[in-house]
Amino acid sequence: MKYIGSLLLLLICISAYSQEDLSNFETYPEFTSCENSSFELQESCFKNSLRAKILSEFVLPEIVSEENYNGEIMVLFEVTQEGEFKVLYTEAVYSELKEEIKRVFAELPTIKPATYNSEPTYVQFRMPLRIPLDQNLRTSSVSSSVVATSLENSKEEKSLDTYSKIKSKPFKSEVSSSNLFVPLSHERYNRFDAAMNAVGNNAHTASKPFLYSEVAVNYDIDAETEVMLKDKKSWFGRKLWNEHLVTFQGDNYWFTGDVVLDLQIGKDFQSDLDYTYNNTRGAIFQGGLGKNFNFYTVVYESQGRFADYFNRYAESIAPYSGGPATIPGRGVAKEFMDDGYDYPVAEGYISYKPSEFFSIQFGQGDNFIGDGYRSLLMSDGASPYPYLKLNTSFWKLKYSNTWMALRDVREEVSGEGSYRVKYMANHYLSLNLTKRLNIGLFESVIWQNDNGRGFDVAYLNPVIFYRSIEFSTGQNGGNAIIGLTGKYKFSNNINAYGQWVIDEFSTSEIFGGQQSWKNKLGYQLGIKYFDAFNVPNLYLQAEYNQVRPYTYSHNSIVLNYGHNNQSLAHQWGSNFREFIAIARYRKDRIYGSAKVIIGKRGFDFNNTFEPVAYGGDIYTSEKQRPYEYGVKIGQGNTTTSLYSELEGGYIINPVTNLKIFGSVIYRDFDPSQNTSTTFNNYTVWLNFGVRTDIFNWYFDY
Repeated sequence: MKYIGSLLLLLICISAYSQEDLSNFETYPEFTSCENSSFELQESCFKNSLRAKILSEFVLPEIVSEENYNGEIMVLFEVTQEGEFKVLYTEAVYSELKEEIKRVFAELPTIKPATYNSEPTYVQFRMPLRIPLDQNLRTSSVSSSVVATSLENSKEEKSLDTYSKIKSKPFKSEVSSSNLFVPLSHERYNRFDAAMNAVGNNAHTASKPFLYSEVAVNYDIDAETEVMLKDKKSWFGRKLWNEHLVTFQGDNYWFTGDVVLDLQIGKDFQSDLDYTYNNTRGAIFQGGLGKNFNFYTVVYESQGRFADYFNRYAESIAPYSGGPATIPGRGVAKEFMDDGYDYPVAEGYISYKPSEFFSIQFGQGDNFIGDGYRSLLMSDGASPYPYLKLNTSFWKLKYSNTWMALRDVREEVSGEGSYRVKYMANHYLSLNLTKRLNIGLFESVIWQNDNGRGFDVAYLNPVIFYRSIEFSTGQNGGNAIIGLTGKYKFSNNINAYGQWVIDEFSTSEIFGGQQSWKNKLGYQLGIKYFDAFNVPNLYLQAEYNQVRPYTYSHNSIVLNYGHNNQSLAHQWGSNFREFIAIARYRKDRIYGSAKVIIGKRGFDFNNTFEPVAYGGDIYTSEKQRPYEYGVKIGQGNTTTSLYSELEGGYIINPVTNLKIFGSVIYRDFDPSQNTSTTFNNYTVWLNFGVRTDIFNWYFDY
């Protein structure tokens, strides 16, 4: 107690600094006793109040006084965004001194935090305390010269200063207003589909994925997320339920990092295998530099084994000498254990918006064109591919140009362990004719990298018809496809949409009723019903698709509309009809969906001696067709199929779209003739898991 009198005569040297000069802060932390202080006196009032409270609590440990210790205590502490004192670092010879200073700080009250740009923020301070205390008698106030001398003479304090300067500012989510893509997820897009399709809304909804900044014009993603947040105070609770795992915010830049999971366990009740599984772990890193530049990357490491029918299909599209299977929508796999697949995937892109009218993306991923569940023009069902995308938006127009590098992985075109490269370019022009009616024009061309042709710069022209370039390069120079899309908004709740694709047709035969093989056409009709029957967030959809035989194929198979042995349009290829009914519902974090698909398809008979192509497999040549006329949908090994899927789940984290779910799939596949690859079978597949929902799984093959 004899030191208390001396302690009252001393002033502790408190040198304040934060990650920037405090002149940039609008206010200092504020004790209750400083509420009426002017702005100029906030700093001194804070220091004096803190000094008084420390002096009233600090007790010098007995061992320090008994050994006549001469030295210093160094404390680095922080006043948090919540106004709490937090000791970050202490340095002292005696552990008793460390414990005492920590005890004193633990007794300090919660105060009003500092603010920066009117927002609560943290601020850090360094406090040196000399022992014995009478060495500080000459210091009666905080002195900038003392601070300078201390910083110059202490390397350790310099390192602490550097550390504080690189710490993040309070994180404000920039994702929802950025030029990043909203990840392709049917459940996620369904949340704002109604807002994007409201009558009088000038949004262009067919070209996907959307930029967050496009969605933000019509739908408040932050408000949706805010409603679902839980009241969690602990770091673990906030990261699990409400936030990104890692965040960093600086001056005009930001980053986030998250773990990706897709862990599934299930049972195919018609399989001899004990269980199915998928084990995906990965990481997402995304961010922004300034207002116009953003980047995104995600890396997956996956192993899986699926229902038998899905495994058979994956193995049927395996690449030459590249592994046992290609996992649909994911990529080439290698063997894992005895009956599983290992399939790593990487996606990512950079996005730049140089002006109000233009945005550019370059990366690896998938694209989708259409308003339906399926697309007959460009779907996200194939493996990711490299692409360059240019979007131009003004008035009532949106014009998208995409250039892609694709692969043909068949044995016939592979050489020395490498796959054949081909290129694709497409244009899509969307026009809102009225506040209810939208039409779109589509054209696409695929050409191969033969005879040193490489990437043909003629296709870089963003405003030319590809068919004319294809014709000028020779009969087999490329494969062009054109299409038409449309959408009509009957009301804010009901939309009708459609597509028409033309691969090839003969004007003299299209209306003659002869059903020539040359008429390679397809169309889609669909309707969406939002908030159905006045039930909020109940969504109903019905869709019909049909594609004639040989559509998307070509005499030179490498020029077909495919990538990695998968169709770039409808996942079934061609030669089919299907009807789809979908229902979705969501309330807060709970969601559910039901899907039924009824189809008629035409397969080949797999005759290896005299192969005949009936037009369902886009990786067969049209030259192997059996008929010139009388070509009908479902010809060949006519097969009827029924696919139904029921899923329900709970959104764990609305920011990352992490979910826990359960699903059951029933599939009945009935060909007119059983072959080694096409035979009668049915499946009941039960599945449970937790996944970060940032891409679409399609199991409806």
